[in-house]
Amino acid sequence: MHYSPAGMELWAHSEDLRYAKDVNICFDMASLSQQLEASQIATLGAAPRLRFTDDRVWHLVKLLAETVQDMDPSSQLYGDSLALAIAAQLFRESGPVGKVARGLSTLQLKDAIDLLQAQMPSRVDLTTLAELAGVSPSHYCRAFKTSTGLAPYQWQLNARIERAKCLLVSTNATLEDIAEATGFADAVHFGRTFRKLVGASPAAWRSDRLA
Repeated sequence: MHYSPAGMELWAHSEDLRYAKDVNICFDMASLSQQLEASQIATLGAAPRLRFTDDRVWHLVKLLAETVQDMDPSSQLYGDSLALAIAAQLFRESGPVGKVARGLSTLQLKDAIDLLQAQMPSRVDLTTLAELAGVSPSHYCRAFKTSTGLAPYQWQLNARIERAKCLLVSTNATLEDIAEATGFADAVHFGRTFRKLVGASPAAWRSDRLA
């Protein structure tokens, strides 16, 4: 892996290269300093790091690369969280040390849930939620999880599944219609996610409840 500050030229050469795949991530350092509440990021970001290894960054980058192609609404919050985690790991020396995670206030949590419910199944980005609460995105992620036990994207996905459950038992809508109403690409995607979180297929779950 390589990290280079803006404007730095990088050159590489490889003999008999047949296939290559790479991921490029660009950071707005001024914005990143605010999002991570770390004043030294700009200073650390001025120093290049060439041909380094970091298993955690590598894993996070692979997850982010996969998420970019995911059209599921909850992938927005998931991707935002991954991007922050990558930056925090790269610039971890400048991060806040010893801070105890504090939850959101009752009003902040209500505002978040109201917004997520109102926008469902549309995408909501992490910055929007953080600005609503008046805190940085990095603080928001920690505080939301402290308050709910779930990351924002997990809470949003669970809420979509709960809405799907309501539709399954209160309407005669097809699985395709329910998938569309709750933001899934199709009935197959909906069924796969529902089974993963609930432990049964939507059809089987509906049948059991209506029997």
